[in-house]
Amino acid sequence: MKSQFLLDPTITFLNHGSFGACPKLIFEEYQRFQLELEKEPVQFLLKKQREYLYIAKERLANYIECDSNDFFFTPNPTFAINTIMRSLDLNEGDEILTTNHEYGAMDRTWNFYCKKAGIKYIRQNISLPVVSKEQILEEFWSGYNEKTKIVFLNHISSATALVFPVKEICEKARELGLITIIDGAHVPGQMDLNIMDLNPDFYTGTLHKWMLAPKGSSFLYVKKNFQDMLDPLVVGWGYESVAPGESQFLDYQEFQGTRDISAFLCTPKVIEFLEKNNWKLQAKECRKLVLENYQRFCDLLKTNPICPISEEFMVQMASIPINTSNPVELKEVLYIKYKIEIPILPLNGNFYIRYSINAYNSQEDLDVLYAALQDIIETTNLLEV
Repeated sequence: MKSQFLLDPTITFLNHGSFGACPKLIFEEYQRFQLELEKEPVQFLLKKQREYLYIAKERLANYIECDSNDFFFTPNPTFAINTIMRSLDLNEGDEILTTNHEYGAMDRTWNFYCKKAGIKYIRQNISLPVVSKEQILEEFWSGYNEKTKIVFLNHISSATALVFPVKEICEKARELGLITIIDGAHVPGQMDLNIMDLNPDFYTGTLHKWMLAPKGSSFLYVKKNFQDMLDPLVVGWGYESVAPGESQFLDYQEFQGTRDISAFLCTPKVIEFLEKNNWKLQAKECRKLVLENYQRFCDLLKTNPICPISEEFMVQMASIPINTSNPVELKEVLYIKYKIEIPILPLNGNFYIRYSINAYNSQEDLDVLYAALQDIIETTNLLEV
């Protein structure tokens, strides 16, 4: 599989989780759309783009299992969450319940809104190590009270790579009359996603991470009863359109000025690539590598697993706690000296080294990382063990 990607062969790439990696065939499709746009921009933007977008949405709707009229493409989940945030109508003192495992950009988005509106953003502590799904649920809901109006949750945490029990949380939130907003950036392509089964009010996910799409391709699903309240983040020709489509929701959200949406239009090719290469089997093999190596790295770094070593909590990423006083230098040494691309992630005063495994990775890549960390422990003071 490695030969099908554009990654630098001199780098041991263990950081698919940050921005993904696009195969050559999909990237060529991306460039084909861009070339078509430049050859006849008027016809493309005013006519063909709408046709291509319809096809792309139908294919993605089947893949994530929802109605194609209930979502629109966005460049990234940050854009999606900002769109939701701008349309909320909460009162001063209301609360948004979340966890202390959320992505930093999401925390910043909600903190911005809360300062403007007098809302409280409750980062409920989910303690580590996680011992069970029930523990997560109990700790999470202990942050609920009568002022709670919204539940915001990542499906898979970026820093800790933990899978959260989103379905169970959405079910209870509905019983309590709460709005559910789910950040599933790492889910599509890494886990099976059935939005109708999860039944959130809002769900955002990326295609450019684990689905292998070109950079800048994500989506925002909105349950039908919330679509009319969602204002466009960017007001353009779709607002009060002179030629409205069947959905005001989509008019407002999909037509926001001149932009290159070639990454969105590659979706059929993306899904074709995944199906042709039996990506479910590829993902299964990747998960096996992740799990088989996790304890080994914990033992090397003299730290403890942050959860049970099972697919219930980890899929194609794993985060190992590390003891370091200089995470920035550690990351740079791993890249410059050992040619390993891997993130060192901070969360709640702790640091984690997170490896991502995709079809182009092998046991050899993890062995390279292991040897590098072993050498760093023996020859530097960057890791405390």
